[in-house]
Amino acid sequence: MSALPLSGIKILDLTRVLAGPLSAQMLADLGAEVIKIERPGGGDDARAFGPPYLKDPDGKANNNNSFYICANRNKKSVTVNIATPEGQDIVRDLAKSCDVMMENYKVGDLKRYRLDYESIKAINPGIIYCSVTGFGQTGPYAPRAGYDAILQAMGGLMSVTGHLDGEPGAGPMKVGPSIVDYMTGMNSSIGILAALYHRKANGGEGQHVDVCLFDTVIASLSHYAQIFLVNGQTPPRRGTWGNGGMPAGVFRCTDGELMLVVGNDGQFQRTCAVLGAPELATDPRFVKNNDRVVHGKEIMAIFAGLFLKKPVAYWLDELEKAGVPSGPINDFAQVFNDPHVQSRGMQVKVDHPLEPDLSLIRNAITFSGTPVKDYRAPPLLGADTKDVLATIGYDEAKVEALKAQKIV
Repeated sequence: MSALPLSGIKILDLTRVLAGPLSAQMLADLGAEVIKIERPGGGDDARAFGPPYLKDPDGKANNNNSFYICANRNKKSVTVNIATPEGQDIVRDLAKSCDVMMENYKVGDLKRYRLDYESIKAINPGIIYCSVTGFGQTGPYAPRAGYDAILQAMGGLMSVTGHLDGEPGAGPMKVGPSIVDYMTGMNSSIGILAALYHRKANGGEGQHVDVCLFDTVIASLSHYAQIFLVNGQTPPRRGTWGNGGMPAGVFRCTDGELMLVVGNDGQFQRTCAVLGAPELATDPRFVKNNDRVVHGKEIMAIFAGLFLKKPVAYWLDELEKAGVPSGPINDFAQVFNDPHVQSRGMQVKVDHPLEPDLSLIRNAITFSGTPVKDYRAPPLLGADTKDVLATIGYDEAKVEALKAQKIV
């Protein structure tokens, strides 16, 4: 098997919580050596974000919870107190031999420790230095801290998410998972990879990559935001209605719900036949997709009544035969029991010190020549401190002395 795509790349990761760690995890999956710097004693803030935690065989409390586990596989954990001069020296010594340094501190915080971009660039001119923040390195909001839910609100995502106006529970709604963190992590990875390629192709020049949640969520609104930029109107909340093809949304059946997206006029004709109402396809209100968008509430109400006649499995089978996109609304147990999900290997097993058969979600990218096959469990706090510091000349006695001073 060929080496992984990023074999030979070394990353110093000072990020915490989710967006930055997800990006570093992506790069680690792809073969980079990622050295995660954590605070002695407490570690990454995510370790304290609450249960569920892995069970310790001895019944002791630990800091290996789901939030931390989801974003930190394939990394090495090194504990360093960067608030101390000795800790700052350790980070700078490590940075000298790294290709990338990542951080998600408030703007300006690392400058007082001489761990900001300009300070690191002075000792490693080729470094790619990626800063991940709520609001970016410039602008009036730059000093603010930012969390996913705040950016979902401020960036406009919540304004177009939720039940239709007039329905029970209407109003702005947050997307369930920390989706802005995830997307920001992906943008960080893209930025780092592009900067690495630029450095290789253009003579060794490094640079500062500035990625933030606010920019990311606004960019992610894509065609929704473009509607506003074209006509000045914010699209209404659509609940489970789809975007573009019509009708599209959740329909209740005799024993549950399904999601349907009728993407074009041909699919609409076939759906009407499946529902036993072929005459709808020639109704002047519904013939073309634009007509169905204008008369959306009418066609959705008609379809709602028709779907109530039979169970989910019946409709999904008939719609599949007719070539109309539809699917069940799965909970997580159903997702991971789905035969297609299992065939794609989306659940992988790793050996963790507290759980010898720990399940993780595999990397979503599949390569033909450099597949991501081996996954290492998210590390215990400080598990690699001694080994990593040995690579920059810190012998065992020196490490023990630093431990006694709570510097590592």
